[in-house]
Amino acid sequence: MIIVTGAAGFIGSCLISKLNQENFNFIIAVDDFSYPEKEANLAGKRVQERVDREVFFDWLDQNYHEVEFIFHIGARTDTTEFDRQIFEHLNVEYSKQIWHRCIQYQIPLVYASSAATYGLGELGYDDNESLIPQLKPLNPYGDSKNEFDIWALEQERKPFFWAGLKFFNVYGPNEYHKGRMASVIFHAFRQIKESGAMKLFRSHNPDFADGEQMRDFVYVKDLVEVCSFLMHHRRNSGIYNLGSGKARTFLDLVKNTFQALGLEPEISFIDTPADIRDKYQYFTQANMAKLRSIGYDRPFTSLEDGIADYVTNYLSKEDYL
Repeated sequence: MIIVTGAAGFIGSCLISKLNQENFNFIIAVDDFSYPEKEANLAGKRVQERVDREVFFDWLDQNYHEVEFIFHIGARTDTTEFDRQIFEHLNVEYSKQIWHRCIQYQIPLVYASSAATYGLGELGYDDNESLIPQLKPLNPYGDSKNEFDIWALEQERKPFFWAGLKFFNVYGPNEYHKGRMASVIFHAFRQIKESGAMKLFRSHNPDFADGEQMRDFVYVKDLVEVCSFLMHHRRNSGIYNLGSGKARTFLDLVKNTFQALGLEPEISFIDTPADIRDKYQYFTQANMAKLRSIGYDRPFTSLEDGIADYVTNYLSKEDYL
């Protein structure tokens, strides 16, 4: 039995698809299932039981003896939400309860952290655990993820295997429901299909030309491969970056989206919204040496190949992974 929290969401549902491919069908899907727009993410997937996140701990206390592994992917991920109590409940306290039960019931754990913990990258993007208490996230979401990372590292008692994964800019199938928080590739596809053109945020940083802002974009199919590797590996506990390891510009991203649609690029620039301008990351790039050092040797999908697959096989068909 494998538990996936955030099961109806973007990454959680893609992870269930990967587990099903590996013939893991005894999946317990944990989420708030009251959002009909997420229902299609789980359609056709083999799930043993759905458990509402607010009754999950009671359920786990009754069924822990059957649980083999927990992937804690569920979180409030809205970087424009500034109600810290929401993050404290869903991202910090909820995660602590999972951690304690993984110790109590001897269950290995992989949980989702975030590259939002790195803030402006003043200390770089190295998953060096000694630097984590010094990081300065830019918003309450990043704060909540970093707060839990710090707390986990401080604990004397830990699950016998655990890993926190700092997800960088993830894109791919099953993010249709995410609205403003969906990937830039998703928004580019929609905008190009509707208008034949794409508007990008102008740079408000003299070190970066318009469209030359750089992010580490990681395809969700690569991300779930890493999750599968860690489930089988179960050694070398710790916090790991999970990106492609290669920063790419937004212009690269949009030009590849136009190419996947068979169209000539038509790109213009608009001001970055004032509410996120001072919290905007102009460069992110995961140092992936730590994950490689424990034996993960699969290549990461190039931005060109990832966009081509996403646009051609999913977005254009409104299909799901």
